[in-house]
Amino acid sequence: MAMSAAKTRIQRDDQVRIVAGKDKGKSGRVLRVDRKSGRVLVEGVNIVKKAMRKKRENDRGGIVELEAPVHISNVMLLTKNGTATRIGFRVEKGRKVRIAKKTGEQL
Repeated sequence: MAMSAAKTRIQRDDQVRIVAGKDKGKSGRVLRVDRKSGRVLVEGVNIVKKAMRKKRENDRGGIVELEAPVHISNVMLLTKNGTATRIGFRVEKGRKVRIAKKTGEQL
């Protein structure tokens, strides 16, 4: 049985805060959303060290720090004023728009 892609309300370039795990409380911009694995890549969060091999002559090898994906359930969207909120939907003028559950503002 094939695993279906997870539905997600979080999109690329959203500002999110980490609500669980080792980086709890940190916030950043979403760089990539992987719906198949249900994970998001957040800028400056979940930094891991990875041993990289030199690919080219001018390339730097060694131990490199880079961001690793975080599970989508561990992030919450931030509103314009920086409060973490859940996301809802509303139909306005025949279009479905995302809204902040806490403040009701359009995202």
